[in-house]
Order: sequence, then structure tokens, then C-alpha cells
Amino acid sequence: LLDNRARAALLTGRLPIRNGFYTTNAHARNAYTPQEIVGGISKEEILLPEILKKRGYVSKIVGKWHLGHREQYLPLERGFDQWFGSPNCHFGPYNTSYRPNIPVYNNSEMIGRYYEEFEIDERTGESNLTQIYLQEGLDFIFQQTLARQPFFLYWAPDATHAPVYASKHFLGKSQRGRYGDAVMELDYSVGQILAWLVTLGIDKNTFVFFTSDNGAALMSGPKQSGSNGPFLCGKETTFEGGMREPAIAWWPGHIPAGTVSYQLGSVMDLFTTSLTLAGLAAPFDRVIDGLDLTPSLFNNSMTDRPIFYYRGNQMMAVRVGPYKAHYWTWSNSWEEFNKGINFCPGQEVTGVTTHTQQEHTMQPLIIHLGRDPGEKYPISVLSKEYQTVLSRVTLIVEEHQKTLVPGQPQLNMCDLAVMNWAPPGCERLGKCLKPPQSQPWKCDWPH
Repeated sequence: LLDNRARAALLTGRLPIRNGFYTTNAHARNAYTPQEIVGGISKEEILLPEILKKRGYVSKIVGKWHLGHREQYLPLERGFDQWFGSPNCHFGPYNTSYRPNIPVYNNSEMIGRYYEEFEIDERTGESNLTQIYLQEGLDFIFQQTLARQPFFLYWAPDATHAPVYASKHFLGKSQRGRYGDAVMELDYSVGQILAWLVTLGIDKNTFVFFTSDNGAALMSGPKQSGSNGPFLCGKETTFEGGMREPAIAWWPGHIPAGTVSYQLGSVMDLFTTSLTLAGLAAPFDRVIDGLDLTPSLFNNSMTDRPIFYYRGNQMMAVRVGPYKAHYWTWSNSWEEFNKGINFCPGQEVTGVTTHTQQEHTMQPLIIHLGRDPGEKYPISVLSKEYQTVLSRVTLIVEEHQKTLVPGQPQLNMCDLAVMNWAPPGCERLGKCLKPPQSQPWKCDWPH
């Protein structure tokens, strides 16, 4: 699950192919929510904070939303009670005559824009945004503790997304360039949140889960790219480097420190797991892909389950136990690759990291990720192991496809008129810009 598709999956417990957060404009494309996107998270979907309300939870999002920036899609319309952050990534700065800078919201009104009231120094990478987000999170926790109110805090900073930034105290402090500095600051900030829960005496009553929405980007240049260790490629691909994320669960007195679970999980599981912890059931009227992870978290028991890897409208791969079967392979096009856009720098694997979309549905590439985490050595199709795994995987994929009803794609249409020209609150700040005439077109998703 990649970037905003993962955010949609986390909050609905459903694969993007079901919740509509994908495109049908071209095959197997990574659509997302740039400023010109017309759509957003469908009103048919039920989001986690909407259900948590039934148990009196107050919900806040701090940071990046990325599920549609037009008014009807914003967090306070979708079950959140509070929001401090932005609907889009912090790309920019822009010349506002052709593209506005991205707004920062406090609840339902903008309070400024990136590169204007919320400075990000392009040259040095300095910005106080993570510190601002940290303070917002700490204040919210304090207020809810005082009110003795159950709460859900969705803390979603974006400092490691290019253009990467960190505050003055962290710039130049890591050995991994600007990206490492940003990670250091995030690590510090998470530590501050955990320490605050302890100080307020609510740590034994608060479940915390830390993860990411995709593997590290590898194409953002030497200072701004991360590393995915032994895993193949990075963000934008359905190889392990694009899909594996850190996952840390913290709950003193409930989850023993230092334990490791080998349970296969996905961000969609946080939807179902959170509802279970709140004593609530997931909606019965739709397919929920998220699994309740409480047995794994509290008893270290294992549930055998598949994980489906989608890119846009296409199931690219499926994981069953330690095995991964690739039904389609593609990193990015030769056209992009020849321009220097490379999602797998230094990691090209012949026949695996293909630059044309390769279909393997008749004979999937099967890899044992325990023996081969870098996906370099597909198992021989002549081996008994291959045949045994293939017969098991085939049944699982057939079952999945039989029950799959794709949602209405929400990421097909673009229009310059819907960009952040005049967000709510702009009048008060004198920051409204005049939109161009509406001329919708089908968005182009190059990879």
C-alpha cells in the first residue's frame, strides 16, 4: 500500500481497489492526490473516527491528510473532531499565478500556507513543522486527559517526504544527510509523545502504533532518499522495498517490551484492531480487509492470511506465508528511466525489475522471502516447491477475485480550478486567490 492509498486503507480497513482510491486511466498506475485532483475519499466509505464516536472518542489528525482537499473531503467532514495540518504534501514554493502554495489548516479553516506563514527553507531544509506538529499532539493528549475523555490521535508528520526538512536542532546531526536528520527528529518526537503519556499516567491505558505508509523513496537524490536495507527497490513499486514498513506496537502492561511478532500485517489491520480495542465491531455491510491483530499483540499467536499487493487497478503480487508470487512486474517505464527516474537504483534484477509491464499470470514468479528478501532469485518453475506453492496461491487468488467488487475510482479526474486557490478561512487572512475557469481532464499517471 503506497502513500495516500495506504492512508485510505488505514482509515477504512479496505483495499484501495475496494474503497475507490485508485485510477482506471491507465493500467497499474500509482495515482495520488495532487492539488488538481477532483476526487477524494468516497462518501460511501466509513472512516475509523466515525465509528469511534459511538464510544465517545474524540479524534484528532495532526499532519498530512492526503485524502482529497476539496471541502467535502476534509477531515472534519469525515469524523475527525480536530485537525492541524495540511491536505496535501508540502511541495513548492509555487508562483501563485499558476499554482497556489499548499494551505495549513487549524480545524476547518486555513491559517496560512507552506513557504509563506509556514516556512520551509529550500536551500538548507530547515523547518519547524515537525515541532509544531509535536506540540499540537502533546496539547491534544493533555486536553483529553484533563477531560477524562477517550481519544484517537492520528499523528501524521511528513518530514521525510521530499523536499525533506528538519528543525535547526536536528539539521546536520545524523550521518545520513537531511533524510537522516528528519528521521532523528521524528524519533525524538515519538519519544516525547510516549514520555508524555507516562507523565500523565495514561500509558497503561493507551495503545500506540508506529508505522509508515510506504517504504523509503529512493529517487529523491542523495540528501533526500532513504534506504530499505536488503529489500528490493522503494516507494512507488510493489517490491518489498516499496511495501515493507517498520511496525512497532507499544502498550506498557499489555505488550511485553522487546518481543517480536512474525505475524504478517498491513495498515488496514489498524482499523479492525483499533475497533476491537474500543469494544466496537467493524461495519457488517461491506468487505473489510483488515484483520484484528490483538491475538498477535497480546498472546503472540499467529493467523495465516494472505496479503495482496495492488498498483492502481491491478493486483501485482500476493504474499502467503514466506512466499510471494508476482503476477505482474514493473518498476517504471524506459521513458522515465532514461530521464533518470529510477525506483531501484543499484538494484536492477533481470526479469524482475522490468521497465515494461510484464504479465506472469500463467506462471507467476515465486520467491521465498525468508531465503531471498531481495527478490533476486525466483524459485525454479520445475521444482516441487514451486508447484506446491503455486497450487495454494492459485486457490487464494481465485477466491479473492471471485468476491472482488472494485469501488468507483476516485482518482481519474483533474482540474486546475479545484486547486487550493481559496480554501475556507482565506478571506479572514486576505489570502484568497482567483481560480481559473474549470476545464476538467483525465489525469495522467506516468507510473
